[in-house]
Amino acid sequence: MPLLHTLSIIPPPSPSSSSYSIATLNPNPHPPSHFIKFRTSYRENLRYLKTLRIISSETSPKKLPLPDATDQILATVGFLKSKGFTDPDFPRLAFLSPKLFSPSLDPTDIAPVFDFLASDLSADPAFSCGLILRCPDLLFADVEFCLRPTLYYLEQLGIDKPKSPSNLNAHLLNTRVEKLKKKMRFLRSLGFSHEEAANVCARLPAIFGYSVEDNLRPKCEYLVKDMGRSVEELKKFPQYFGFSLEKRIVPRHLHLKERNVEIPLNRILLWSDQKFYTKWK
Repeated sequence: MPLLHTLSIIPPPSPSSSSYSIATLNPNPHPPSHFIKFRTSYRENLRYLKTLRIISSETSPKKLPLPDATDQILATVGFLKSKGFTDPDFPRLAFLSPKLFSPSLDPTDIAPVFDFLASDLSADPAFSCGLILRCPDLLFADVEFCLRPTLYYLEQLGIDKPKSPSNLNAHLLNTRVEKLKKKMRFLRSLGFSHEEAANVCARLPAIFGYSVEDNLRPKCEYLVKDMGRSVEELKKFPQYFGFSLEKRIVPRHLHLKERNVEIPLNRILLWSDQKFYTKWK
């Protein structure tokens, strides 16, 4: 009883009492220092990804990647940097292949492509990065079912391994064998032997990027039907396929036809406009 009486006379703390502060409402009013650093790091990471243009500066806050997703994207950036890419390369990579910076991408998924370039092409980091910058989709090509068979098939046709990171080499390496064979079948349909068709492709590898129906066939038909020439000339001058039908081949053929002039196919197309039209006024 005396104890209860003693407790009953102890006054409760008043709002002004130091024992009744905001700490009473929020026992941890200041987040731990590591939490503050985490939030700051997250904002800095987003800012960095924006400078690389992996994240658009116009992306609304609601659509920004969450911290875990941001970390995964940064892991891909770090992996690519370890392979030789630098900050100025990332805007182009992000523009040409946004999926490369998907949070679901695991950098180990694209590692085999770098191994292939180094082993099969003897490519140093600068060469590998140059090819990928011109065709980032190379990173998503299967080494065993696409890249290596394509390289082997091109070598069979007498086309040397790429020695420079050009657009042609990058996209040619990323072309499946069946698409390459389609161009060979077209040339064979013109009466070329396998060796002759392979020679055309070796001299003009860009032919593998041309459409048969929209490019190769119309040019062949114009050569034979309108120009009155033989496909045999294509064996000597396969570069014919590389010129525009509407802007180069047709205008120059008609210009010479009006003047009753006949010259070799290469002279019709290789000369510059100034030299050609000055010579054949």
